[in-house]
Amino acid sequence: MPSRSGGLAATATHTAGSSTEVAGDLAGFDARAGVDAPPARPIERRAPREVVRTLSDWCQSDEMSAFETVLWRADADRAMRSPLLAIEQLDSVPDWERLIEAHESLVRFAPRLRQRVVEAPLDLGTPRWSVDPHFDLRLHVWRARLPDGAGWPELLESAARLAMSAFDRTRSPWEAVLYEGLPGGKAAYLLKMHHSLTDGLGAAQLLDQLHSRDREPAPTPAGPTPPSPPSSWASPLGVLAHQVRSDVTSVPSLLKTAGSGALGALSNPAAALRSATRYGSSLRRMLSPLAADSSPLLAERGPAWRFAALDVPLKDLRAAAKAAGGTLHDAYLASLLGGYRRYHAALGRHMESIPVAIPISVRRPGDPGGGNRITGARFSAPIGTVDPRARIEQVRELVLAARSEPAIDSMGLVFPTLARLPGQLSTQLVCSVTRANDLQASFVPGTRTDRYLAGAHVERVYPYAPRPGCPAMITLVTHRDMGCIGVNFDPASFTEPELFIRCLLEGFTEVLALAPGSASPSART
Repeated sequence: MPSRSGGLAATATHTAGSSTEVAGDLAGFDARAGVDAPPARPIERRAPREVVRTLSDWCQSDEMSAFETVLWRADADRAMRSPLLAIEQLDSVPDWERLIEAHESLVRFAPRLRQRVVEAPLDLGTPRWSVDPHFDLRLHVWRARLPDGAGWPELLESAARLAMSAFDRTRSPWEAVLYEGLPGGKAAYLLKMHHSLTDGLGAAQLLDQLHSRDREPAPTPAGPTPPSPPSSWASPLGVLAHQVRSDVTSVPSLLKTAGSGALGALSNPAAALRSATRYGSSLRRMLSPLAADSSPLLAERGPAWRFAALDVPLKDLRAAAKAAGGTLHDAYLASLLGGYRRYHAALGRHMESIPVAIPISVRRPGDPGGGNRITGARFSAPIGTVDPRARIEQVRELVLAARSEPAIDSMGLVFPTLARLPGQLSTQLVCSVTRANDLQASFVPGTRTDRYLAGAHVERVYPYAPRPGCPAMITLVTHRDMGCIGVNFDPASFTEPELFIRCLLEGFTEVLALAPGSASPSART
């Protein structure tokens, strides 16, 4: 998991121009509690103490950001729901009691996971997180068994159905499922979280906290647990009262900030004018219409989600990227665009470019865990370029151009206004943009070493980000020596789904061919 994940994060900005634009190398998975939780039992793994302290601060504010508010309220539209999912393939069925203990510890150290969302009356202002006095881990973690003879197709179908189901809005919006019954005695672990909780990197932080570095590590004392200060936002009226106080008290601060800015401009008017001009020009480029039109081949939209899982050898993809002077992220995007080109060509359509959106992480070293620290870019992506080397070079130029835009943070200007609109209206406005994208893609750095979940080896991790009305949302997470790719696509848009997956594999194959001797990509079947 997702973003860096992705759903709405990549809707706010883009770099216009016929030669393309793209996002950064990565994209992006506090809480206060008011009741005493039982002490966490010792579990089979222990993260370093400093990691545990970081997780105790996972999501520091009990007030949703404007971006998270829009995500939360967009759930009323089924097409705009925003769950993040991770599916782990395990080499065996993990010990159930140890798995429960791991989740008990996770909830203890990340109290946000036992909080629910409280809205003010009439959805005024922004929602707040408040401890759920009736929190019950058994309502969030359960196990299921696949039918006899089932495999990855049945697992992915079940996961897609779970992804499309709405969260119970009276409880904390996350759930985990252990699937047993995969061939060869293997199992799968699925974690589903609402995007308003965190982006993809925040989700990866939580997922890693569930893991250990050894299959059977020696237990160590849990140590003291951070205290949980009480929350005062348990009622809708309390949320509304806080919103009013916050709006009133923010006025002096805004005036002070505006005054400081005005004094700075007076002290150096030439520099202020240059800065304002650069930002205005960048903002105009970001908000201007894209050069690329949406593909007529993908114009149909439906409510269903369909999942696929691909494996790409990381070492070989890196070598291919290096051969073309790009990064791993550049080669990944170029491979997806090659797959889109092949799909269109197979169905008798030719497109030079398509609208693409990518989230960009704005996390910095030392930032607290959790939350959503992403912005985004929209761009006209070159799918008409046949040569994979040239395509990687084009993507590289667009990545650098997008990251250097002064107004790359313009999402921060848009979402505060959207968050104050009625949920239905803000959702319609966002959907009008995201539906125009033919592809949204994300990239999440994962672990480079072996990980275990309650005694079972984690062999693969497939990420699935929300698909906000667009034909496909595709996410790559790095796991040891493999690039694990989760494809969330609309079967109403891709009317030949098997062909689509085959074309994506061929897109990666043609990029990998830049590094002689590369292994082949594959799809889970």
